[in-house]
Amino acid sequence: MKTTLKDIAQKAGVSLSTVSRVLNYDTTLSVSDDTRQRIFEVAEELNYTKSKRVPKSPDTYRLAVVQWYSETKELDDLYYMAIRMGIEKRSQELQIQTTPVFQNQVSEIGKDVDGIIAVGKYSEDQVQELSSLTNNLIFVDWSGIEQGFDSVVTEFKPPVRQVVDYLLKQSDQVGIIYGSEYTTDHKLKIQDPRFRAFKRVMTERGKYDDHLAFQGNYTNQSGYDVMKQVIADLGDDLPHAFFVSNDPMAIGALKALGEANIAVPERVSLFSFNDTSVAKYVYPELSAVHVDTEQMGVSAVNMMQRRLESGRDVPLKIVVGTKLMVRKSTRPVTDDDVADD
Repeated sequence: MKTTLKDIAQKAGVSLSTVSRVLNYDTTLSVSDDTRQRIFEVAEELNYTKSKRVPKSPDTYRLAVVQWYSETKELDDLYYMAIRMGIEKRSQELQIQTTPVFQNQVSEIGKDVDGIIAVGKYSEDQVQELSSLTNNLIFVDWSGIEQGFDSVVTEFKPPVRQVVDYLLKQSDQVGIIYGSEYTTDHKLKIQDPRFRAFKRVMTERGKYDDHLAFQGNYTNQSGYDVMKQVIADLGDDLPHAFFVSNDPMAIGALKALGEANIAVPERVSLFSFNDTSVAKYVYPELSAVHVDTEQMGVSAVNMMQRRLESGRDVPLKIVVGTKLMVRKSTRPVTDDDVADD
């Protein structure tokens, strides 16, 4: 059965309107971060399926789960929160103790932990700091295998290729709003892998236009600001389709299009990436590349358990696949679209 806003409101203990405004990133709403976090966590949790519990093992492992985002920033992009919740859920099933740690708290991790699961992006100095605490270190959403560490990542080029080919059936021009950010110590700039994949695929198709690539910073506000400026600059030349690198930016872009009375998907189709819970609670519902964040968390915990039990020291890498979720923010591909391709 599909989860509704009413289900979230009832479990979170808040009003239906509060849930709607929080999931739509309404910045005018006065609500505490604790309440926002509870709503987001319930929205993610209600999409989970219950798993069979595993009998308790004689020895209980202790893991530190390091989140590269700050607690406040995690609320703006639910992608990493969803991964963390997947880790905590699987750990609970296996009777593994977890302690959540944000990047600015790494120095507080004790030497008694059996392993560390680090979620997010890390500079070389940060990797060295984490590896000095334990040999059992797993990165999620960041490939550390070149440095000798286990990793769980998702794929980018295949799903981006699928999105590009889908949108090119509707519009000869496809714009992109992509992200850019730094590690928390500001020592490493993280290039958006979705943008790299988009540029490569569009170039292969002979369709890439650097003037239709716009940079944000993965936040809802940046998606709104970028799209608002693009609308003002391009006017009637606004592309009929946009790929956006994550859900918060896509929701911001959706808001800017709505304020400009630009119909979605009739005039502009939007396709997002990550497919966190908020993608289904905005209007129109966002088409998105679904990343199985829960499975990423589960895979990291399973990998850690096997590593601890076997003493394995050869690094492994798991790549979790994706799935395109076509919803109301994109026009469906018609026979005429295919015939014109």
